[in-house]
Amino acid sequence: MAKKICVAYGDGIGPEIMKASLDILQAAGAEFEIDEIKIGEKQYLEGNTTGIEPSAWEKLMENKIFYKAPITTPQGGGYKSLNVTVRKTLGLFANVRPVRSLHPMIDTKHPVMDTVIIRENEEDLYAGIEHRQTHEVFQCLKLMSRPGCEKIARYAFEYAKNAGRNRITCMTKDNIMKFTDGLFHKVFDEIAKEYPEIEADHWIIDIGAAKFADTPENFDVVLLPNLYGDVLSDISAQIAGSVGLAGSSNIGQECAMFEAIHGSAPRRAGQNMANPSGLLLAGILMLNHMGQTKVAEKVENAWLKTIEDGVHTYDIYSEANSSKKVSTSDFSKAVIERLGQKPTKFQAVTYPEEAKEIKVSYTPQEKAPRELQGIDVFLYNDERNPDVVGEALIKGVEGAGLSLKMITNRGVKVYPNGNPLTFCTDHWRCRFHATENGKTLTNLDLIDLMDRITKAGMDIIKTENLYTFGGERGYSLGQGQ
Repeated sequence: MAKKICVAYGDGIGPEIMKASLDILQAAGAEFEIDEIKIGEKQYLEGNTTGIEPSAWEKLMENKIFYKAPITTPQGGGYKSLNVTVRKTLGLFANVRPVRSLHPMIDTKHPVMDTVIIRENEEDLYAGIEHRQTHEVFQCLKLMSRPGCEKIARYAFEYAKNAGRNRITCMTKDNIMKFTDGLFHKVFDEIAKEYPEIEADHWIIDIGAAKFADTPENFDVVLLPNLYGDVLSDISAQIAGSVGLAGSSNIGQECAMFEAIHGSAPRRAGQNMANPSGLLLAGILMLNHMGQTKVAEKVENAWLKTIEDGVHTYDIYSEANSSKKVSTSDFSKAVIERLGQKPTKFQAVTYPEEAKEIKVSYTPQEKAPRELQGIDVFLYNDERNPDVVGEALIKGVEGAGLSLKMITNRGVKVYPNGNPLTFCTDHWRCRFHATENGKTLTNLDLIDLMDRITKAGMDIIKTENLYTFGGERGYSLGQGQ
């Protein structure tokens, strides 16, 4: 019996390109049964704030494969990203986006590009935890876990080994974010030692992205945290020829989702113009994941032959390279007509008879002794002179078991001995440590401190406890501290 897969036709151009893609996959002999679910704009507007009908979750859990067309998220506040919700709810920790240039049939400045972007898919700033803390200051929390970093790093090396890739480049900003991005880099280096046959290197994301945009042919597999991976994968698709030609897989331990990386393009909806290639390539990734590798091979070679023959939709059509401009439906017919053929200008693809399933795990770490060292108390205060804030705090907490060590504003130390040129907002981080060296602090000490601050007329908006772990500092220093 053919396996059931969840299919969502989406919004905008979604229904058109999904039909075209399914027509091609089924004509090639793909074995699956469609179990349609409702997602997207209509669901949002009916009051489902996640953008997905509640009954769909049971189908996704049961079928474990999700083939998804692009959706439209209504404008305005209150609507969370459905993609992020699905990825995190189903544990789809790895986002894989292969990108290859199709020179000379599709214009690109990078004719030999063949890269895979692997993006951590659950953590980082995509936790979406944001707060407005004062009139002037907003906050977004960047959360990274060791299990999350280890799973994606191990997945990247296993992927490279199975795909015959020889090098993985990790990109972070750990020269600034030493704990979060630093963890990602550290775990990458640890896992790399287990795969000596694969070259591993690291770039700071700004210069790494610049080098990638300039000479992508020098990169093989690129591993990134969530936000950087989102940005660089779109850049890679565009410089290869078009974002419309890229598909992606979202892989978890149990479930997987396959989608084009582009949006729903509502302005093109219903016009039978859109290019289904991105969603079709996602479907090829899906077939490989399902073990139908030879059907995937047949579809991809037919698609390459269609592109090679110059049969192009409007978005990639050019007088120089194209022989015929076609509609969405005619493009799918052209691919179906070429099933069983292989390209001659492009390198034909060959997939193994059996797909190698990638299963990863993480190693639980020994819990080092955790000791409370102090607290960062964040205050709302319209006073713009840090010396006034600092002196008021010192007076207010006199007699407490903690003493004020510094105040920062937007991360920069402004008290004591701040620079008068530093601009200050109404948001102050006030760092307290134990007054007596070696004193063991408890939460009761912190409560007493906060009580004194409040009685002094200060407005506490947030606190962060300061710990050491096995004697290693678990908090960053202030800039200038």
